[in-house]
Amino acid sequence: MTETVAGTEARDAAAEMEVLVFALGAEEYAVDILKVQEIRGYSNVTRIANVPPFVKGVTNLRGSIVPIIDARIKFGLDEARYDGKTVVIVLNIGHRVVGVVVDSVSDVLTLSAEQIKPAPDFGVAVSTDHVLGLGSVDERMLILVDVERMMSSQELALVEPLDATG
Repeated sequence: MTETVAGTEARDAAAEMEVLVFALGAEEYAVDILKVQEIRGYSNVTRIANVPPFVKGVTNLRGSIVPIIDARIKFGLDEARYDGKTVVIVLNIGHRVVGVVVDSVSDVLTLSAEQIKPAPDFGVAVSTDHVLGLGSVDERMLILVDVERMMSSQELALVEPLDATG
């Protein structure tokens, strides 16, 4: 009987997802907490010429040069405002470290399988490749972001030389 209970607990744990919740405008997003290296306050970055507009520049993170991506610009949202709540979520994407600027971070939540719904299909008009699904917590709706898909391989290639210099 103990093996059955242990097997059930392992299956339930696998169905849960622990996420870091952040805001972009009025919407709440979430990323897998295992992809988060740290959260830092936003500070000015060193601009780099000839990069896409969503790449704000680079910053020195304990001796490593880390590209900083503005999530609002990347997701095609309103122009970003930088204030005291603005933070950078430092993420591990593949073998790269990338900072993502967000409006604010609110909390860490554990979502069960029942709380996670598939991403809606909008057809070819709207790309939802980077959306894992929608998380429902009480009255809140969280857009679950797949950080691995958030940036295309071409975009990651742009930041790879910057990461390799660190």
